[in-house]
Amino acid sequence: MEPKKCYNALLAQKLMVELKKRNMEGFYCETKEDALKKVLEMIPKDSVVSCGGSATLREIGLQVALKNGEYNFLDPNAPQGAKAKDKVAHQALSADYYLMSSNAISATGELVNIDGYGNRVGSLIFGPKNVIVIAGLNKVAPNLDAAILRAKSYAAPITMLIFNQDYSSFDELSKAAEGACSQLVITSMSMTKDRIKVILVGESLGF
Repeated sequence: MEPKKCYNALLAQKLMVELKKRNMEGFYCETKEDALKKVLEMIPKDSVVSCGGSATLREIGLQVALKNGEYNFLDPNAPQGAKAKDKVAHQALSADYYLMSSNAISATGELVNIDGYGNRVGSLIFGPKNVIVIAGLNKVAPNLDAAILRAKSYAAPITMLIFNQDYSSFDELSKAAEGACSQLVITSMSMTKDRIKVILVGESLGF
Protein backbone atom coordinates (compact mmCIF):
# COMPACT_ATOMS: atom_id res chain seq x y z
CA MET A 1 0.00 0.00 0.00
CA GLU A 2 1.20 3.51 -0.78
CA PRO A 3 2.43 5.42 2.30
CA LYS A 4 -0.32 8.06 2.01
CA LYS A 5 -3.06 5.46 1.71
CA CYS A 6 -1.59 3.55 4.64
CA TYR A 7 -1.45 6.74 6.73
CA ASN A 8 -5.06 7.59 5.88
CA ALA A 9 -6.26 4.12 6.77
CA LEU A 10 -4.45 4.18 10.12
CA LEU A 11 -5.72 7.68 10.93
CA ALA A 12 -9.28 6.68 10.07
CA GLN A 13 -8.94 3.56 12.22
CA LYS A 14 -7.88 5.72 15.19
CA LEU A 15 -10.72 8.16 14.60
CA MET A 16 -13.33 5.42 14.44
CA VAL A 17 -12.20 4.23 17.87
CA GLU A 18 -12.38 7.77 19.24
CA LEU A 19 -15.83 8.34 17.72
CA LYS A 20 -17.13 5.14 19.28
CA LYS A 21 -16.08 6.42 22.72
CA ARG A 22 -18.30 9.43 22.03
CA ASN A 23 -21.38 7.39 21.02
CA MET A 24 -20.82 8.10 17.33
CA GLU A 25 -20.35 5.47 14.64
CA GLY A 26 -17.43 5.85 12.26
CA PHE A 27 -16.78 4.41 8.80
CA TYR A 28 -13.89 4.77 6.37
CA CYS A 29 -14.08 5.01 2.59
CA GLU A 30 -10.91 5.36 0.54
CA THR A 31 -12.52 7.34 -2.30
CA LYS A 32 -15.40 9.77 -2.77
CA GLU A 33 -17.09 7.22 -5.04
CA ASP A 34 -17.01 4.67 -2.23
CA ALA A 35 -18.33 7.31 0.17
CA LEU A 36 -21.31 8.07 -2.07
CA LYS A 37 -22.14 4.39 -2.35
CA LYS A 38 -21.86 3.96 1.42
CA VAL A 39 -24.19 6.88 2.19
CA LEU A 40 -26.87 5.66 -0.21
CA GLU A 41 -26.65 2.16 1.26
CA MET A 42 -27.36 3.62 4.70
CA ILE A 43 -30.54 5.48 3.71
CA PRO A 44 -33.68 3.38 3.12
CA LYS A 45 -35.81 4.24 0.12
CA ASP A 46 -38.70 6.67 0.74
CA SER A 47 -36.88 8.21 3.72
CA VAL A 48 -37.30 11.91 4.36
CA VAL A 49 -33.83 13.34 3.74
CA SER A 50 -32.37 16.81 3.94
CA CYS A 51 -28.93 18.37 4.12
CA GLY A 52 -26.94 21.45 4.94
CA GLY A 53 -24.97 23.56 2.53
CA SER A 54 -21.81 21.60 1.86
CA ALA A 55 -19.09 21.60 -0.78
CA THR A 56 -18.24 18.05 0.27
CA LEU A 57 -21.73 16.76 -0.51
CA ARG A 58 -21.58 18.41 -3.93
CA GLU A 59 -18.13 17.01 -4.65
CA ILE A 60 -19.16 13.40 -3.99
CA GLY A 61 -22.36 13.85 -6.04
CA LEU A 62 -24.70 13.23 -3.14
CA GLN A 63 -27.27 15.95 -3.78
CA VAL A 64 -27.73 14.86 -7.39
CA ALA A 65 -28.09 11.23 -6.28
CA LEU A 66 -30.75 12.18 -3.74
CA LYS A 67 -32.72 14.17 -6.32
CA ASN A 68 -32.61 11.26 -8.74
CA GLY A 69 -33.23 8.55 -6.15
CA GLU A 70 -36.35 7.22 -4.45
CA TYR A 71 -36.20 9.60 -1.51
CA ASN A 72 -38.36 12.39 -0.15
CA PHE A 73 -35.59 14.96 -0.50
CA LEU A 74 -36.03 18.30 1.20
CA ASP A 75 -33.55 20.23 -0.92
CA PRO A 76 -32.41 23.41 0.87
CA ASN A 77 -31.31 24.90 -2.46
CA ALA A 78 -34.60 24.38 -4.29
CA PRO A 79 -36.85 26.99 -2.64
CA GLN A 80 -36.76 30.58 -3.85
CA GLY A 81 -36.99 33.36 -1.30
CA ALA A 82 -36.18 33.63 2.39
CA LYS A 83 -39.56 32.37 3.65
CA ALA A 84 -39.47 29.26 1.47
CA LYS A 85 -35.90 28.44 2.51
CA ASP A 86 -36.79 28.95 6.17
CA LYS A 87 -39.72 26.53 5.80
CA VAL A 88 -37.47 23.79 4.39
CA ALA A 89 -34.92 24.39 7.15
CA HIS A 90 -37.60 23.81 9.77
CA GLN A 91 -38.99 20.76 7.96
CA ALA A 92 -35.48 19.29 7.96
CA LEU A 93 -35.61 19.07 11.75
CA SER A 94 -38.11 16.23 11.36
CA ALA A 95 -36.16 14.37 8.66
CA ASP A 96 -35.29 10.70 8.94
CA TYR A 97 -31.75 11.50 7.75
CA TYR A 98 -29.83 14.76 7.78
CA LEU A 99 -26.61 14.93 5.76
CA MET A 100 -23.76 17.35 6.27
CA SER A 101 -20.02 17.68 6.49
CA SER A 102 -17.99 19.01 9.39
CA ASN A 103 -15.76 22.08 9.36
CA ALA A 104 -13.18 20.19 11.39
CA ILE A 105 -12.73 16.96 13.33
CA SER A 106 -10.21 16.59 16.12
CA ALA A 107 -7.99 13.51 16.26
CA THR A 108 -9.70 12.80 19.57
CA GLY A 109 -13.12 12.55 17.91
CA GLU A 110 -14.82 15.91 18.51
CA LEU A 111 -16.79 17.45 15.64
CA VAL A 112 -16.37 21.21 15.26
CA ASN A 113 -18.85 23.20 13.23
CA ILE A 114 -19.36 26.90 12.71
CA ASP A 115 -22.54 28.37 11.28
CA GLY A 116 -24.31 31.65 10.69
CA TYR A 117 -28.04 30.96 10.25
CA GLY A 118 -27.78 27.96 12.56
CA ASN A 119 -29.97 25.45 10.73
CA ARG A 120 -27.07 23.09 9.97
CA VAL A 121 -25.72 22.91 13.52
CA GLY A 122 -29.29 22.91 14.82
CA SER A 123 -30.07 19.72 12.90
CA LEU A 124 -26.82 18.17 14.05
CA ILE A 125 -27.74 18.74 17.67
CA PHE A 126 -31.46 17.97 17.67
CA GLY A 127 -34.31 16.85 15.47
CA PRO A 128 -33.48 14.41 12.65
CA LYS A 129 -33.52 10.75 13.66
CA ASN A 130 -30.16 10.14 11.98
CA VAL A 131 -27.29 12.46 11.05
CA ILE A 132 -24.64 11.38 8.56
CA VAL A 133 -21.46 13.45 8.46
CA ILE A 134 -19.19 13.02 5.43
CA ALA A 135 -15.70 14.49 5.78
CA GLY A 136 -12.41 14.20 3.97
CA LEU A 137 -9.39 13.46 6.15
CA ASN A 138 -8.08 16.92 5.20
CA LYS A 139 -10.45 18.22 7.88
CA VAL A 140 -8.79 16.31 10.71
CA ALA A 141 -6.84 18.45 13.18
CA PRO A 142 -4.44 17.10 15.84
CA ASN A 143 -6.50 18.32 18.80
CA LEU A 144 -9.64 20.25 19.71
CA ASP A 145 -7.94 23.66 19.82
CA ALA A 146 -6.51 23.11 16.34
CA ALA A 147 -9.92 21.97 15.07
CA ILE A 148 -11.57 25.15 16.39
CA LEU A 149 -8.83 27.25 14.82
CA ARG A 150 -9.35 25.49 11.48
CA ALA A 151 -13.08 26.16 11.57
CA LYS A 152 -12.67 29.83 12.50
CA SER A 153 -9.64 30.84 10.45
CA TYR A 154 -10.09 28.70 7.33
CA ALA A 155 -13.55 27.22 6.82
CA ALA A 156 -15.50 30.31 7.91
CA PRO A 157 -13.64 32.81 5.66
CA ILE A 158 -13.95 30.56 2.62
CA THR A 159 -17.65 30.17 3.32
CA MET A 160 -17.96 33.96 3.30
CA LEU A 161 -16.28 34.09 -0.11
CA ILE A 162 -18.99 31.86 -1.54
CA PHE A 163 -21.51 34.63 -0.90
CA ASN A 164 -19.33 37.69 -1.45
CA GLN A 165 -15.85 38.09 -2.91
CA ASP A 166 -15.74 41.87 -2.67
CA TYR A 167 -13.27 42.15 0.22
CA SER A 168 -10.39 44.59 0.07
CA SER A 169 -8.09 42.64 2.41
CA PHE A 170 -7.71 39.36 4.23
CA ASP A 171 -8.24 41.16 7.55
CA GLU A 172 -11.57 42.48 6.29
CA LEU A 173 -12.57 38.99 5.20
CA SER A 174 -11.57 37.50 8.57
CA LYS A 175 -13.53 40.13 10.48
CA ALA A 176 -16.61 39.55 8.34
CA ALA A 177 -16.34 35.78 8.89
CA GLU A 178 -16.03 36.23 12.63
CA GLY A 179 -19.18 38.31 12.73
CA ALA A 180 -21.33 36.28 10.36
CA CYS A 181 -20.36 32.75 11.39
CA SER A 182 -21.44 33.25 14.98
CA GLN A 183 -22.59 29.75 15.95
CA LEU A 184 -19.71 27.54 17.10
CA VAL A 185 -20.74 24.02 18.07
CA ILE A 186 -18.47 21.33 19.49
CA THR A 187 -19.96 17.85 19.50
CA SER A 188 -18.05 15.88 22.10
CA MET A 189 -20.72 13.22 22.67
CA SER A 190 -23.90 11.98 21.02
CA MET A 191 -26.61 11.57 23.65
CA THR A 192 -28.28 8.94 21.46
CA LYS A 193 -25.89 6.12 20.60
CA ASP A 194 -25.02 5.95 16.89
CA ARG A 195 -27.48 8.69 15.92
CA ILE A 196 -24.50 10.50 14.41
CA LYS A 197 -22.60 8.49 11.84
CA VAL A 198 -19.33 9.84 10.45
CA ILE A 199 -18.02 8.71 7.07
CA LEU A 200 -14.33 9.55 6.78
CA VAL A 201 -12.98 9.78 3.24
CA GLY A 202 -9.35 9.29 2.26
CA GLU A 203 -9.42 12.27 -0.10
CA SER A 204 -9.32 16.03 0.23
CA LEU A 205 -12.93 17.21 0.13
CA GLY A 206 -14.56 20.55 0.84
CA PHE A 207 -12.76 23.17 2.85
